[in-house]
Amino acid sequence: MATQLFSAILVIIIGVGGCVAYFWGANKALDLVFPSRGVSGAAAIDNLRRQGVIRPWLFIGPALIIMTIYLIYPVVATLILSFRDKGDDHFVGFANYAWAFGDREFLNSIVNNLWWLIVVPAACTFLGLVIAVLTDKIWWGTIAKSLIFLPLAISFVGASVIWKFVYEYKGEGQTQIGILNAIIQGLGGEPQVWISLPFWNNFFLMIILIWIQTGFAMVILSSALRGIPEETIEAAVIDGATPFQIFWKIMIPQIWGTIMVVWTTITILVLKVFDIVLTMTNGQWNSQVLANLMFDWMFRGGGDFGRGATIAIIIMIAVLPIMIWNIRQANKETGGH
Repeated sequence: MATQLFSAILVIIIGVGGCVAYFWGANKALDLVFPSRGVSGAAAIDNLRRQGVIRPWLFIGPALIIMTIYLIYPVVATLILSFRDKGDDHFVGFANYAWAFGDREFLNSIVNNLWWLIVVPAACTFLGLVIAVLTDKIWWGTIAKSLIFLPLAISFVGASVIWKFVYEYKGEGQTQIGILNAIIQGLGGEPQVWISLPFWNNFFLMIILIWIQTGFAMVILSSALRGIPEETIEAAVIDGATPFQIFWKIMIPQIWGTIMVVWTTITILVLKVFDIVLTMTNGQWNSQVLANLMFDWMFRGGGDFGRGATIAIIIMIAVLPIMIWNIRQANKETGGH
């Protein structure tokens, strides 16, 4: 534990120190190559102009290089790989894509992903909005927000382990240590292996992501609600509007853009959901999703790089339109800047 902690601290120090050293050294080198001090007249102006052109690239250059190496190249390589066979030996054209849309497990994964897309973003956005409104009305609202936001600090794997104890099932006749089964047994009901119930187990897994992401939605929507002019609310109250009318007809329209950004951001996350399914069920009992299926084909059972890459490309294609729409909405919010 101590060794891992020391390694993490060392990496942070080297990383931050390296960034500081790079930017300081790059600026010094630029000043030496194109000096603006000790030079007079047109030469100084030309050097300042050159510095102005080059300096931004000193800042964004490393980011562009890293993005090319770790994002653009893998996308291109994965696309090429999706047209290759299992061992990347032969070109097979669209055979992998034809397999995907004819494979029962792949189609089942799409159905499961659709359920995740329908339930999770809507539930997180709705709960986040309701909680944001209600916590602004009570004196202990800040404490409530902190508690609701707390799960966002937990990794998906860590949250899944926590919820494993909630859904834990012991054999018939044994004392149930899982919270859910303990409550049901205490009420006289029959304990269940919740995560193995076909169809319904997907919803039990969704609850974990809703628990994590509701805090994110609440914080963003709470900030948006605070931006609504008080004069608008006061005018509605004077006109005799009820609290529900104020919420539905005044608040919602004014923060609709933020609601959609929150919804689409969580939608993108849901399309890539992997950790929760892998930790809780490993895709068993008809709970498979696309990202977990991709992992299975890529790294398990001998590995089929072509099919794994095909699923990865399909996930990317599904995410892209939502991401582009999200970026356009964000640009509109900031006036295109």
